[in-house]
Amino acid sequence: MKNALRDLAAFLVEARRRTYAGLDDDATVATPLLAGSKQLEHRASGYAYRDIYFGMGFFVGQETVSRDGRVIWSMCYSGGTRPEITDRSTLLAIYKFLRQALLAADVDRPYRGPAAFAAGEFAYANEVEGALDCFHGVEVISRRGVTLYELRYGGGLLR
Repeated sequence: MKNALRDLAAFLVEARRRTYAGLDDDATVATPLLAGSKQLEHRASGYAYRDIYFGMGFFVGQETVSRDGRVIWSMCYSGGTRPEITDRSTLLAIYKFLRQALLAADVDRPYRGPAAFAAGEFAYANEVEGALDCFHGVEVISRRGVTLYELRYGGGLLR
């Protein structure tokens, strides 16, 4: 079981790097399963990853990982920027920084990004409880000590 979880963690890190974190919405599937959603997918090593989400300033979504045609792991998430942040260039800057933080994830913490990350005037913090089989957490982006973005997430192995 431990090797299987490590393989799953490695796949999650790779899948995110090859979808939203690495490619932004350029990784979007042309015809998503749910109208109005963004759908990102990656397949490798016998696994299939799918991330479906709605929204931008505030968004909700679900990631799934399948093996042999059966969903074995899932994570749901919701959050976004503070409601008063409506300027598109500010939103894009926050999400560009978020993708940088997500790219810094590793197999020991494959939930979202690392525990802490900083670049320029932005700082990212990610607190998680549990392990890959059952976890929940919150990630926050701030600029000069002011919180601009918050996301809550949770998930684990399906049984």
